Amino acid sequence: MEKKEWLPPGFEYRAGELWLEEVSLESLARKFGTPCYVYSAGAIRAAYRRYQAGFAGASLDLSLCYAVKANSNLEILRLLGGAGAGADVVSAGELYRAISAGIPAGKIVFAGVGKTQAEIDYALERNIRAFNLESAGELALLDRRAQALDKTGVGVSLRFNPDVEVHTHAYITTGKKSNKFGLPAATIRQLSQEINRSPALKLRGLQMHIGSQLLQIEPVVAAFEKLLDLAAEVEALTGQALEYLDIGGGLGASYSGEIPPRPADLALALAAAMAKRVVTYPLLAEPGRYLVAEAGSLLTEVLYLKGGDEGETNFAIVDAGMNDLLRPALYQASHKIVPLKVPDSPDHRLYEVVGPVCETGDWLGHGISLAGLRGGEHLAILSAGAYGFAMASNYNSRPRPPEILVDGPDCRLIRRRETFEDLVAAEINL
Repeated sequence: MEKKEWLPPGFEYRAGELWLEEVSLESLARKFGTPCYVYSAGAIRAAYRRYQAGFAGASLDLSLCYAVKANSNLEILRLLGGAGAGADVVSAGELYRAISAGIPAGKIVFAGVGKTQAEIDYALERNIRAFNLESAGELALLDRRAQALDKTGVGVSLRFNPDVEVHTHAYITTGKKSNKFGLPAATIRQLSQEINRSPALKLRGLQMHIGSQLLQIEPVVAAFEKLLDLAAEVEALTGQALEYLDIGGGLGASYSGEIPPRPADLALALAAAMAKRVVTYPLLAEPGRYLVAEAGSLLTEVLYLKGGDEGETNFAIVDAGMNDLLRPALYQASHKIVPLKVPDSPDHRLYEVVGPVCETGDWLGHGISLAGLRGGEHLAILSAGAYGFAMASNYNSRPRPPEILVDGPDCRLIRRRETFEDLVAAEINL
């Protein structure tokens, strides 16, 4: 295996063995068992600093609210909160997690198209920074509940759907008019005036988010230019200045050597768009994947090898499955898969890397080139820090894996492996 081969930040081969920061991943696989998730604290901190520095370099005022849905482990939230991040949540459960991790409610925004009354009340009682609203009905409910709870100055940001095409998987594009997300400009103009008349609500900003795993900045800039034009119209209609514009998240991560855009490039383009209109707004961003995807890996053991005769498919059956990492089955996502130890044999074969779940769709990698593979060896499924454990389930009554945080030479368990008793704990003694 060539050492020049692309690996995420913090991962490197040393003397033929894959390390994360100052810890051998083979040692973690043996200590904690597989499957297990491991994350690099250093890589997460570095990604956060790059995002902040990119916008500071363009002289932009940025508030960064981490998208909790990407990875909601409390220690990851504490790490980012300690670095200065707020949180972007899409459920009351995520709000509970963010507050439990010490992120101040005043730095939390609540997104999502289907907030229930109970969730709205929960967030109102905690005085979050703002609700990102996506329908007239949601606005009406928020106004009623805010008044019923005797709240004033409740922050609102209206989510704009700019109808901009992006080149990403259909399931993670969110800025087309055919998507369920956001509102057209005409509706936002109308709702902004309704908010202005409310005794309980305060329009603080406008928001957009056009998709995830974005590998070009041009669609983001095109949407932002539409958002700037709409902001000018809203301010003229309401007679009130907006406090910020929310650009959402979506910057991509590298899964097999792709080169995503840099936050600095995005910041310069957004600054240029504002300069062209001779306006300046503080910005709010909601990155998730960009901060944590490349920092994480799912470690797994090869259980069995199958096939190999002429005309037969080679299967590497591993102990991680689609219940542990759903992205390949759900999005046809491609993750780089590498051995924890460099093999002695140069005999490369192409494998279908599949799990033990009773579904044909239970695959983790198609046509993965691996050399000298044998049962009992360990593999790393790279760039699995975002939408990995967060999407894990107990399908086939499989306990979810542990999570380990590596920080320099130190590593610690930040979520234990589930037990069989955990699987039935909510069902017994009712």
